[in-house]
Amino acid sequence: MADLGEVNKVSGVFGGAEIGNIENQEQQFQPQGNAGTIMETGKNLPTKAGFWNKFKAFWLQEIDWNREIKVELTPYQQKVEDEINEFLHQEITWEKVHDFLFQEISFKSRK
Repeated sequence: MADLGEVNKVSGVFGGAEIGNIENQEQQFQPQGNAGTIMETGKNLPTKAGFWNKFKAFWLQEIDWNREIKVELTPYQQKVEDEINEFLHQEITWEKVHDFLFQEISFKSRK
């Protein structure tokens, strides 16, 4: 039988395994000195931001709801916006609806 007080090496497919007593194994996995914190390890991260980091930074940014929002339009955009406003706010009467629904339609025959 193997003595667990000593470290025995067993060769295998992955290059061997070590068998030893529990005290030696616990000491082996204890961090030596300062293991580091998340903030300290963050210094070595890559500087290039990926897509998801940019996405989260955009969608999770803080918004000042008291700040005024200004939209500047080009002259063409302003013209289109004015036309849309005019269309949406036009006065609709029953007479106009009636005239539109009951207008005469003529069909030309094809030969």
